[in-house]
Amino acid sequence: MLYIKLLLEIVKQEPQDFEFEFGRWTGERLATYLAEQTGIHLSGSQVRRILKRKKYSYIWAKYSLEDKQNPALRAEFKQKFQKYLSFSKENPERLQVWFWDETGFSLRVIRRKTWGKKGKRKKVTGQRRRGRVNVMGGLREQDHKRLCFFIKKGDADTFYKQLQQLNELVKQEWVVNGNQAEEFQDIEPKILIILDNASYHKRLDLREKITKELPNIILEFLPTYSPDMNLIELVWHSCKEFIAHRLFQSVEELEALLERPLNQGELIIKWQRKIKNKGNGVIAA
Repeated sequence: MLYIKLLLEIVKQEPQDFEFEFGRWTGERLATYLAEQTGIHLSGSQVRRILKRKKYSYIWAKYSLEDKQNPALRAEFKQKFQKYLSFSKENPERLQVWFWDETGFSLRVIRRKTWGKKGKRKKVTGQRRRGRVNVMGGLREQDHKRLCFFIKKGDADTFYKQLQQLNELVKQEWVVNGNQAEEFQDIEPKILIILDNASYHKRLDLREKITKELPNIILEFLPTYSPDMNLIELVWHSCKEFIAHRLFQSVEELEALLERPLNQGELIIKWQRKIKNKGNGVIAA
């Protein structure tokens, strides 16, 4: 069939050869593109079945962070975190636990998984991207509320600005619940932020500024090489899955696409799932 012949020709080539700015073909992307070219509409699963019959497979690359992790520090952090979690569940008006992180969504990404002939693996080029959408944000453990921002780059000034907005969000909720705005900093709630060890997160002048101007906020740093302990990683992973089957040709199109799952609720997350190939695997507590 002409459709199958065209499919096999396309899957051998890179998306960039067709002026798409993403790094890998998925079944859904192939189905969408072939429908545009042939007028024949198949589902992504149908395309995958055709490729499997033609001896193609979709293979994950493997990696792990376990050799870099300190088990004692991880165990200590888990114990401390469980105490925070227990207190916040018993006293939600006094303590909120937020997970915080930054990530990027590239137009061209390292293709850890792609279609290729069984028994052979494609070589990945060194070019990672030609454009990037950067995101910074938080996830509240209590109700999985998200607060995400599109940013130019991750640095101390941007981080502080977003903490101000997070603090304002919690303050507005505080007032809506019948409390006085002027009492917010003096009474409660405390906002505990779990985050990684990025250098600008730990800058002394920034931490002093947070203590002085945002006294409700407390920073709690993860053990090194422990992204699996940061629940917001599951948001990033699920969002990358959301865009993985969709076509986009520019940074503007990618950002508009990301707005839907991150800030408009168009993202269903299975909170008890594990993320493969993300260190030890991210999973909800």
